Amino acid sequence: QLQLVESGGGLVQPGGSLRLSCAVSGSTLDAYAIGWFRQASGEEREGVACISRNDARTNGVDSVKGRFAISKDNAKNTVYLQMNSLKPEDTAIYYCAADRTPFPAVCALRSGAYGDWGQGTQVTVSS
Repeated sequence: QLQLVESGGGLVQPGGSLRLSCAVSGSTLDAYAIGWFRQASGEEREGVACISRNDARTNGVDSVKGRFAISKDNAKNTVYLQMNSLKPEDTAIYYCAADRTPFPAVCALRSGAYGDWGQGTQVTVSS
């Protein structure tokens, strides 16, 4: 059974950086597209970034473009989300999710495409 465990969240001041990790077990990363999503209190879940089975990257919401970057380490079976220049509006629970897509070069930022989810990690940006 596939398991995803996020880590790296916490409290950071505006302008700071965090790197979230998503450790995947139960399969190798080349079988899944991985997405990062976030959900702020009282808001809908939104796609932040995703990475395809063959490492094609897609960014989600416009507000994170140029600040957030997704990457993966196949040897560690881990996907990362590097978040720079953090803003208070980035405060949310961040989730990683896996999509067992048959297409190696694409990833989706629709939460409905993902069948396996981690438990989430809280990111709070505040002074």
